Amino acid sequence: MSTEKSQTRNQTLTFAVAAAAESPTETRVSVRDFEFVVDEPESLGGANAGPNPVEYVLGALAGCLNVTAHVVAREMDLDVRDLEIAIEGDLNPATFMGKREDGRAGYQEIRVAVTADVDADAETIDAWLAAVEARCPVSDNLRNATPLALSFDRRE
Repeated sequence: MSTEKSQTRNQTLTFAVAAAAESPTETRVSVRDFEFVVDEPESLGGANAGPNPVEYVLGALAGCLNVTAHVVAREMDLDVRDLEIAIEGDLNPATFMGKREDGRAGYQEIRVAVTADVDADAETIDAWLAAVEARCPVSDNLRNATPLALSFDRRE
């Protein structure tokens, strides 16, 4: 194994965003050379200026699955054409809204439907999808508990 591959295998990358509240529901997020808005729909008290946080989670999953699917397909010498990913998630907002203390605040289930034109048999497609799910970082974060360290700095 080359030194470069060994270094890449053991390297940890840090990703970061910075965010500021524009209103009680709207958040402006900066990452690298990009900015985006997170907001709630009007039905949840927002101005509908952008997707809400849990919609971004589903979008992040779709984007990560797309990238991972193509990386794994290239490694397996599969030609993936017209890849489409549809994702739905079920969430009960009662915990978030403080109306109940039991149950999860987040998604209770997320369903992913992948549609693509791939010249491969069912067994190969199953192996491809299993590798995609196992290697997708966002899927991993949704499937497994990730330590979260929340801190507070008082602004004077």
